[in-house]
This record gives sequence, C-alpha cells and structure tokens, in this order.
Amino acid sequence: MIDRKWINLLLATAMFNLGFVIWFSFAPFTGEIADEYGLSVAQLGLVSSAAVIAVPLGRIIIGPLTDKFGAPVTAGFTLVIVGIFSIISAFAPNYEIFTISRVIASLAGITFVIGIQHVAQWFEEENLGLAEGIFAGVGNAGAGLGAYFTLPRIFGDGYSDALFASNWRAAFFYTGVIAIVLGIVYFVVGDAAKTEERRQAAKQGVSKEQWLYIATRHGAVVLSAAYIMTFGLEVAMNGWLGTYYREGFGQGDLVIAATFAATFSIAAGLLRPLGGYISDLMARNERDILPWFEGRYREQWTFATMAFVVLALFGMTAAGLSGNIYIAVTAGFLVGVGCAFSEGAIFAQVPAMFPDNSGSVAGIVGGIGTVGGSVYPLLFAAPFLPNLHMGYAVVALTMIPILALTAWVFQPEIAENATEDGWFVSENPAATSSAANAPSDD
Repeated sequence: MIDRKWINLLLATAMFNLGFVIWFSFAPFTGEIADEYGLSVAQLGLVSSAAVIAVPLGRIIIGPLTDKFGAPVTAGFTLVIVGIFSIISAFAPNYEIFTISRVIASLAGITFVIGIQHVAQWFEEENLGLAEGIFAGVGNAGAGLGAYFTLPRIFGDGYSDALFASNWRAAFFYTGVIAIVLGIVYFVVGDAAKTEERRQAAKQGVSKEQWLYIATRHGAVVLSAAYIMTFGLEVAMNGWLGTYYREGFGQGDLVIAATFAATFSIAAGLLRPLGGYISDLMARNERDILPWFEGRYREQWTFATMAFVVLALFGMTAAGLSGNIYIAVTAGFLVGVGCAFSEGAIFAQVPAMFPDNSGSVAGIVGGIGTVGGSVYPLLFAAPFLPNLHMGYAVVALTMIPILALTAWVFQPEIAENATEDGWFVSENPAATSSAANAPSDD
C-alpha cells in the first residue's frame, strides 16, 4: 500500500508542473503571437509582464484560503478556472481578448502556494526542505521541460490538426483541457492533511489579524524580499529568455531558441530539491559556512545562494556582451542554478519557521516574490538601455539592498526572534486569543 503522503506529493507536483506549463506556454510562441498581433519587442516585454500581473495577489489570497479549506478544494477550483481561460485564449479573435484570458489563465502560477501548504501538511520538519524541493523543483521544470522544451516540439512550426491551424492556439487549448481533468482528479483523490490535529491547526490560524501579524514579522518580510530576487527573477527569465536569444543574438529558429531558454528553466527547476536538501543537511549537522551568521544554519545557506544569484547576473551581462550565444547560454544556466538553490533554501525555511501557518506564509512569500516577475522583464526590455544584455546587470544592482536587509535579519540575535519581532504590528492575535480562552483559577 502506497503511503498517502506520496500520493498527495505526487498530486501537488503534477498540479504545479502543469500550472507552470500553462503559465509559461506563451513564452516559446512569442514570435508567432507577435506576428499575428503585430507586436514590437517592447510590447512583448509588456506581454511577459502581463502574464504575471494577477499572480502576486492571487498567491496572497490563495494561501490562507488553502489553510482554511484544504488543498484539494483550492487546487481543484484553481485548475478548472485556469483550464477554462486557457481554452478561451486559444480561440481569442484579437489581442485584447487574448491578453485578458491569458492574465486569468496565468493564475496557474498560484498552484505553487497550494502545493507548498499541502506538502507541509504531510511531511515532518526534518524532511521539509527535501519534500518541498521535490515538489517545487519538478513543478518548476514545467516551465523548462514543459513549456520551453516539450510544447515547441509537439506544436512546432507548421502544426495543424482538425481544430487548429495555429500551433500556439493548439498548445493553449490542449493544456487547458488537461488542467480541467487534473483539477477534478485532485479534488476527488487528494487529502488535506496527514492528521486531523494538523488540519485544525492550519484552519485556526486563519484570520485577517493573524495574517497581518505574520506578514509583518522579520522572517516573513526578509524571505519575501529574497523570493523577489530569486523566484521573481526565475519567472521573469522564463518569460523573457526565448525573446532574448532570438533578438539579442539573431537566433530565429523557434526550437533552438526555446531549447537555449530551457537550459535556464531546467536548472532552476530540477536543482531546487538539492537546494532544499542542503538546507536540511546543514540544519541537521549544525554546520557553519558563514561566520557572520554563526548558529543560523539554514540562514547561512540561503544568504550564500542569494549572493551567488547577484554575481551570476553580472556574469550574464558580461557573457552577452561577448557576442557568443553559447557563453550566454552557459551563464544563463548558472543563474538558473543560483535561483534553484536559493528558492529551495527559502522554502525549506518557510514551513520550518511557520509550521501552523505554512499556507498563509507561502502565499505572502510566494505572492510578493512573484512581483519580480512583473518588474524585471520591463528592465530587461527597457528602451533606455544600449542593448538587451545590460538589463541583467541593472537587475543585479536592484538586488543589493535585498542582500543588505537579509544580512541584517540573519544576524543570530535578530534571527532568533524573527517569527515574533517585526514591523507595524506588535501584538500576536493568536497569543491574545489563547490567553482569553485559558481556564480561570477561580
């Protein structure tokens, strides 16, 4: 008999993988979409940004809803809605309807938060980093292996069938149908939590006051900022790299440009479990690698990976300026490695720090982090830059203040109370409620 935790991990991973396929399914077809609607490179940057715009708020909302109603309910509902609007976008007669339907279909990106909460409800703290890494890593690979690598090969140039003569329309339609089917399966087969006690703990932590308290803790704030510069960057590059390799190096072949872009996505996805596993390993072995954060083992690994991302982005600009596309692809792969390790480290910390509010905190961190996916493409394609290669260095410069904030919060004396100390809100509603409900001595 298969342990139910593996069945639920499989459901969460399949949901997230398909979600990312749908979220980024427009990216490998930007050339065809641009031709049909007459879009410029700058407009493609806006399209890439628009595909992310609904996700931050959606993640923030879906997190506490998943704590309250359970992952099978929110996962099933989300997948069905996403599937319907993916199908609508396949039949869009004009750019306006296409854009609106893709914005709603982009809510596929909120499946990450649902899955993070679901996995946290089934696995114990000592294995959370690895379990969340498997879920997020294989799921994230939906952008690379699914959207960039697989879709252009199934729906390549000249594709046509009984319903469609356009490859991108067919891709949007069939992935939408699969989403609806998986949503129904998730609702029927999935279980919300390993135990009823764990399920009730998650439900009881849901309130506006408790959410605001959690969102303003030092730990939640710094992990959110860290996720902007890692996952936000990953989202931005997943939607941009196909255009970058095509326009920056004159690589017009759809499959080749998509394959180059997929190298980043594959690294950012498949290596994420390793990032979470190393975080678990450092916590178990109590190993210091950065003396400034002595005794804060998960924090040390997270900071080291974040610093690597910044350095790798500067390297990507240098690689692009070399004019050699193969060096640029290698540099992009290294950025993906940094993103994978950092994201795995961050989401090893989230459920470990906030075990009873993992959905809400995952929504906060995941939602705010996705903002980078909307902002960074605008910098990549900014008209004031001398070329398409300089955008990576500009983005790296914007990340330095985040590194400084992280260094402050990860100091041992501050990190020790990072789940209690914070900004703006000082009183914990959960503690107040517990005190009020405590039995009297009378």
